[in-house]
Amino acid sequence: MFHDIARQYSWEETRKRVAGQTRKDVLDALSRSRRTPDDFLALISPAAAPLLEEMAREARRLTLERFGKTIQLYIPLYLSNLCANACVYCGFNRGNKFRRKTLSLEEVEAECAVISAWGFKHLLLVSGESPVKTDATYYERVIRAIRDQFSHVAIEVQPLEQEEYALLARAGLDCVCVYQETYNEQRYPLYHPAGRKADYRYRLATPDRAGMAGIQKIGIGALLGLEDWRVDSFFTALHLKYLEKTYWRGKYSISLPRLRPHAGSFSPNDPISDREMVQLICAYRLLDQEVEISISTRESRVFRDHVMLLGATSMSAGSSTEPGGYVTPRAGLEQFSINDDRSPSEMVEAIRAIGYEPVWKDWDSWMS
Repeated sequence: MFHDIARQYSWEETRKRVAGQTRKDVLDALSRSRRTPDDFLALISPAAAPLLEEMAREARRLTLERFGKTIQLYIPLYLSNLCANACVYCGFNRGNKFRRKTLSLEEVEAECAVISAWGFKHLLLVSGESPVKTDATYYERVIRAIRDQFSHVAIEVQPLEQEEYALLARAGLDCVCVYQETYNEQRYPLYHPAGRKADYRYRLATPDRAGMAGIQKIGIGALLGLEDWRVDSFFTALHLKYLEKTYWRGKYSISLPRLRPHAGSFSPNDPISDREMVQLICAYRLLDQEVEISISTRESRVFRDHVMLLGATSMSAGSSTEPGGYVTPRAGLEQFSINDDRSPSEMVEAIRAIGYEPVWKDWDSWMS
């Protein structure tokens, strides 16, 4: 399990190593054709900031070589805002007072009718973590009801057991996205004081359970702003390399969510600037040419338009973060406020304006 690897690294010692990187360390990392997590550490360090142009050129070259001039489009469908957790940074926190809703199968199908009409073939099912109302059986019914409309179905829900992931894979699930939020095990309880999400090690082992269940694709990431973003990103890189080696038949994606306004209030402990975000995206691409890099509507339109040229390969568009938000938008039910509110057609125009092609549908599962 990845916890055995992660515990070999001290959070504070890693922070010191990042701060101690030199220009030579960065140049050495840039000169290599195959890079390690230690090279990644140099590329995300303050010492790499003056070399961002060089990093960006190489990141663009590697991305074009592997993915071409394409951006994969996907859309999230929020199934429920019920949650048993008390995460201090999330609008779905069980202590926040607003109307809770879980979609019925009929409502899910109505949402999918709107989404399909826009052209989407990649769907991300999202839910608050309320195992009583939204358990694996609920997700299985949802996936079976809508699977024929989409070429790729992913979930971002509560961690499940291995046999539950296997059940969903049989129903047609392609991808599991699960974010550790922060890899700082000592401070993790400060952000997750109650609910099953408070179990750090159980959540950390989720990609392993998904991999052992034969899930085709796994997405990981840290919530940027909770802790030192450089250290969290280093642990994310370690996690990625561990998964690629252990479950080598699968595909992998990295998400880089930044904290956004939500119901309640929480200020980032370690904000990451736009320039630093670009540095991080480039560093991930320099580390791993194969990994997909997803940038959601948490980011601004200007930022997203720029990073399409540097390493990002997958983006959401027209997103709603509330259950039922595509058929009947209701203020106050969303998980967080989106930043890029362009419609799917406007996003397509923006992609084509830079000479890239929007991709609605990836390879069918049977071709993998």
